[in-house]
Amino acid sequence: MAFEGFPPLIADQLHYLLNHSPDSIKIENVWSGNKINPKILDRFTLVIPYCLETIKWDVIYNSEYAFDPPDFVFGPDDEDFMPCTSTITPDDDDHISSLKKALSEWDNEDSTRLLVLIQGLRDQYVAYQRRSVGQVDDDRVKFEISTVLTRKGIEMQRASGVDKPEEVKFAVPLVMDMNINKMVVGCPWKHQQKIYLQVVYPILRKFESTASAPRLRLVSSSELKALFSVEDVKLPPWMDGMCLAEYLPHLEETLERQIQEAVSAIDLRRSFIEALTIFLGRPLEANPTFCRQATFLTSSGQFTFMVHFFFSTQFPKQQPTLMLQSCQHLNQSSVPVKSNLLSEYPWSPRWEVGRMAERLCDFLTDEAVNFKKYCNEVVLQH
Repeated sequence: MAFEGFPPLIADQLHYLLNHSPDSIKIENVWSGNKINPKILDRFTLVIPYCLETIKWDVIYNSEYAFDPPDFVFGPDDEDFMPCTSTITPDDDDHISSLKKALSEWDNEDSTRLLVLIQGLRDQYVAYQRRSVGQVDDDRVKFEISTVLTRKGIEMQRASGVDKPEEVKFAVPLVMDMNINKMVVGCPWKHQQKIYLQVVYPILRKFESTASAPRLRLVSSSELKALFSVEDVKLPPWMDGMCLAEYLPHLEETLERQIQEAVSAIDLRRSFIEALTIFLGRPLEANPTFCRQATFLTSSGQFTFMVHFFFSTQFPKQQPTLMLQSCQHLNQSSVPVKSNLLSEYPWSPRWEVGRMAERLCDFLTDEAVNFKKYCNEVVLQH
């Protein structure tokens, strides 16, 4: 994003924060607190990922006193969050000391300072929420905390509202015996891909004798969808009396197996694209890393058209979707005429890739006649 309107020193710190933070922090809105020159921007809202959702903090610089560190305004649900005064545990003391050091050694000319400050505050926020959850009067939640705290990176949050019951959320980073990035040849990802389990526990009311099963949801970084979609994963059932410490190993084992299958599917898609070249020639373009798309130029008599192939991560269980695009016909907007998405054609995931390609190209031979007729009708209408 552009940082026009901010004083250069604030702009440098904001730019460094957004480009170097390990979390995908975003800026939501900006405004000015400068009464002399309101065009000078010195305040903004940060949207910070936390517990697989987001929290919002206002960052308040004073452009008239640019040497001072910024102030912070936390969310309306976090009025008790006082990061520089809490001394509940020795670990908190360490975080507070580093946070006070970041403030006392503030250097407005150092572009890294805002990131250091935000990270220190976020560490304190993790500890604050963990203390808050630990105070919940629910034996199951207390037990779950005791069984999973040895896992690194767990975040938790206590949430309640006027119209909804109190609940506790856990964000658990799943630990698998694999480095997903290294499993993909030519992997373009800059950050390590991770998968989390969000677990939401409704707080047991006094008149309820049986705790209901938690709500479970898998969440991954968006980049991972090019290889593997967690939305396609069928979560193992949560049995009565089960706890997270029992549930997680089975889930992690299931995910490891499915990710390995997803990596193998890349080679299957690549082999299928290569098999198509026997019938359609070399592709105009193809995604070389994940093999999720490919485009071929072909013809039917004098009619020349392109065929776009779109592959899901479920290939070959799910056949590719096709779209035809004419190289000779334009619609009223001077855009090449395209077909609807096509996915109904002979297909079996049990065929070897050569037969898949042959049967699909037989289908294209017939479909090209229908598509040419459709293109001519579109042109005649205009």
